[in-house]
Amino acid sequence: MWVEELSNGKFRYAERYLDPLTGKQKKVSVTLDKNTKQMHKLATSILNQKIAEKHLPTERKITLAEVIELYREEQEKTVKASTWKRNYYTCETIKKLLGPDTLLSSLTANYIRTNYLASGKPPGTLNESLIRLKALLRWAYRNEYLGSTECIDRLERFKDIPHVQKIEDKFLEAKEVLMLLDSMTVKQWKDLTAFLVLSGLRFGEAAALQRSDLDMEKRIIKVTKTFDKINNIITLPKTRTSIRNVYMQDELFTHCQYLLSSSYFSSNVVKMNPGNLLFIPQKKKCIDIDVYAAYLKDCSRRTLNREITPHVLRHTHASLMLERGMNIDAISDRLGHTNSKVTREIYFHVTQKLQEKRNAEIKAVKIFAP
Repeated sequence: MWVEELSNGKFRYAERYLDPLTGKQKKVSVTLDKNTKQMHKLATSILNQKIAEKHLPTERKITLAEVIELYREEQEKTVKASTWKRNYYTCETIKKLLGPDTLLSSLTANYIRTNYLASGKPPGTLNESLIRLKALLRWAYRNEYLGSTECIDRLERFKDIPHVQKIEDKFLEAKEVLMLLDSMTVKQWKDLTAFLVLSGLRFGEAAALQRSDLDMEKRIIKVTKTFDKINNIITLPKTRTSIRNVYMQDELFTHCQYLLSSSYFSSNVVKMNPGNLLFIPQKKKCIDIDVYAAYLKDCSRRTLNREITPHVLRHTHASLMLERGMNIDAISDRLGHTNSKVTREIYFHVTQKLQEKRNAEIKAVKIFAP
């Protein structure tokens, strides 16, 4: 520290410090009335405090709406279009719940919970919004728009009344699949249903398949893309593990031969298929999941007395493969994910069912019978 005498008779006490942002030397100073040991001690304390404050990250007075806009700008460059759009609408809900002009630094766990509960929205909807809010606040903290994550740690999920669904309702038995297919009169949807059951592909993956993705010589289906309905584009799959080769067992191989045959394509509108898709759309870029899902729901309700979704066909594939002795890890690889709670639930259910069947067979065995 050094002292400079000023023209007005006062004294400027100054000290240099290293700016942590630029790495350059900067100066802080304070002006006092006298140049004494007591003033030196006071100046040292004041200057040290000023230097300490310069080293602290500054928390901007930023509103919720402003930080959401910055968050969106970064996400637009780093996530898939479908994810960005989904998060866009979730953040709009967050703004309505908490107020767009609310200062980020003023948010408290109590304020958030009170406003969320006052909205009257169901717990499931609130929890979905809460997950995105926590991600937003963590992003703001990492980017120094928020000084602490203490608020996040105090936020708990809203208690929901779980919808209990029997594991048997999440997949079909082989005989049920045959009944369902027999009831279908729309040829394209019947062919798609059989394909989804035999391959285990997601609807979006099947919708994006081109004829060239079927390598009949190697008997594999190359899954490298999916259809994003929200943005009406063909894009990368859901996860990295979703990019995979699905081997064609005999039934799937025969079905794919049929789908690639000239007779199949001659019965569809080929001129409306510039992308050379396997499943030809009538008007849109790819086949419409909403139309298919409604048809599947109607057919299953009439035939099986319960409504199913396209994803149930994926679970059905896993179940039927498990029944035929395929191990769960091989099925997970085939489905394109590393971990699936539902697949494991199905595995335990099928294993139990097979054990009961074996026990019934053993029960009738007579070892010492003449």
